[in-house]
Amino acid sequence: MSQRRSIRENPALSVLPDFRKPGTWLRVLLVVNCGALLGTLAANRESRLFFAEFVELLALIEPVTLASLALLSLAGSWFTRLPRWLGATLVVLLVLLVTAAVRRLFAAMYLIEPDVAGFSRISLWVVIGVALLLGWFEMSGRVRSPALAEARLLALTARIRPHFLFNALNAVLGVMRSDPRRAETALEELADLFRVLMRENADLVPLSEEIQVARQYINLERLRLGERVRVVWDMTDCPPDPLVPPLMLQPLLENAVYHGIEPAAEPGEIIIRFERTNSRMRVELSNPMTVADGHTSGNQMALTNIRQRLMLFFELEATMTTQVSDGRFCVVIEFPYRPVSEA
Repeated sequence: MSQRRSIRENPALSVLPDFRKPGTWLRVLLVVNCGALLGTLAANRESRLFFAEFVELLALIEPVTLASLALLSLAGSWFTRLPRWLGATLVVLLVLLVTAAVRRLFAAMYLIEPDVAGFSRISLWVVIGVALLLGWFEMSGRVRSPALAEARLLALTARIRPHFLFNALNAVLGVMRSDPRRAETALEELADLFRVLMRENADLVPLSEEIQVARQYINLERLRLGERVRVVWDMTDCPPDPLVPPLMLQPLLENAVYHGIEPAAEPGEIIIRFERTNSRMRVELSNPMTVADGHTSGNQMALTNIRQRLMLFFELEATMTTQVSDGRFCVVIEFPYRPVSEA
């Protein structure tokens, strides 16, 4: 059975973070450099030598840290699939090997004999430092768990506004006598849509699934708004079925209908464009703006909700920007491209 990338972490297997994420690199470098600063302060005996001692320590620590992070990034998610103790042990051993290699390189560059006693002392601090870092990642993950659960719950309750369910059911009642088959199909689509909305949605999903959910939503809205809702799908530069965050399109479409189509008297066009740029996916959705739209706060709430869920999946790797141009409101989302083959 295939497994998709998940925002859930299995605490029984690993305490290791995803070293491929820029956010992880930033945290590690920040902690390591702060530790170097505190260590220099503790060992310094003459204030005039503090800066020189700090730079000398960084000259050893920075190459070791960057090289270790690079190797751990190349290992990908392999470490995270190992048992907790084995993964942590291998990380410590890898950092020790990198430390030994960097020290040997420095010794060769400056034509000095390697200091065995000094390396033993450094190795002890490396083990302590790596253990503290891994412990800090585990504790921060546990602290963040309630916040993640709250964010997931918030995403669940804010996915569909109550007015949509009320309007959809009224629209079904309106066509039940004139077109019972269409009413039956609409109820099936509504049930399918809510089934998707109520599931856990902790994994990336193929784009085809997201488009199917989005089309079901648009079909339900057309029961009420008719041909006033027009959706243009621009898939020209989109790779075949990439993995995307679940329930990303439907809230954006609902936002576009609620703010751009519903308040207007004339038909409106929603344009959705997908494209891949190098190793990133770009999703752009634009809808007409209406002077009569008084739902500004709701608009911001929906966008904030989507931004929170992007943060759950990609942390600092995802961006979402909004702009108003030529009477249209545009949302642009960028995140790492991952093909279905990685699922």
